[in-house]
Amino acid sequence: MNDMTPLLAQANDYALITKVIEEISERPADEHDFDALASDLGMTLRQLTALFKRWAGLTPKAFSHCVTLNRARQMLKENVSLLDTSYELGLSSAARLYDLFVTHDAMPPGIYKAKGEGLQIRYGFHPSPFGQALVMLTEYGLAGQAFCDEGEEQSALEDMTRRWPKATYVKASPQEIRQWAEKIFDPKKWDQDQPIKIVMIGTDFEVRVWQTLLRIKPGQATSYGDIAAHIGSPKAARAVGAAVGRNPISFVVPCHRVIGKNAKLTGYHWGLTRKQAILGWEAGLIA
Repeated sequence: MNDMTPLLAQANDYALITKVIEEISERPADEHDFDALASDLGMTLRQLTALFKRWAGLTPKAFSHCVTLNRARQMLKENVSLLDTSYELGLSSAARLYDLFVTHDAMPPGIYKAKGEGLQIRYGFHPSPFGQALVMLTEYGLAGQAFCDEGEEQSALEDMTRRWPKATYVKASPQEIRQWAEKIFDPKKWDQDQPIKIVMIGTDFEVRVWQTLLRIKPGQATSYGDIAAHIGSPKAARAVGAAVGRNPISFVVPCHRVIGKNAKLTGYHWGLTRKQAILGWEAGLIA
């Protein structure tokens, strides 16, 4: 075995996990028949449970409850700001253990306005717990991270390069991409003393939204309106939604933790099933 095994195993599991999540998402948590679901997949319930626990650290039933964000739904109904709660209470010891430690900066506005002209971006793909991960690096740090399924790598790359069309793109070494992927997706390598360095390339408004996303901790969620209020633009919820959708650094900048005002899981640039998978995976880490 080598140190790539955990991410590769999770990536292989994810092919089956997506089918399970899609089935789970079609009906309320109390209506799931996991025996039938396992049978449909050619597995026993015991095998399905073992698969889920290997991938997310919790059972399918626990996952189905976590991914609905029941706690977030209740708090939003009561008009409690989860972002306020996060600011006031900080991190619990469990959440801190499994949180991504990130240091961030914003690219000078001129780079964004010039559509990346003069900027070199190194890129590559690596397996992750949520499918293939595209990692994009600059001399300043991680500038982009996207997801795709097997065979869709070129489309994912084109989608990301359209954000900064005048930048120069070169393939990074597999070793460099592997090291970054492990630092992003392997909780054992999340280290406060060696944080993930990211650089945000966007408009001033987008950067403010993305910086706010970094304050949302695992197991928590917030709404577009809540973010708008915190950046001093309470009437800009729609614009916040657009900025969240344009977040180029998925997972590390946790746009997956933003939900609709009615507490429903809203769209995700890399697929709603993947958003549900990430939320459930995180819930397993801090359970």
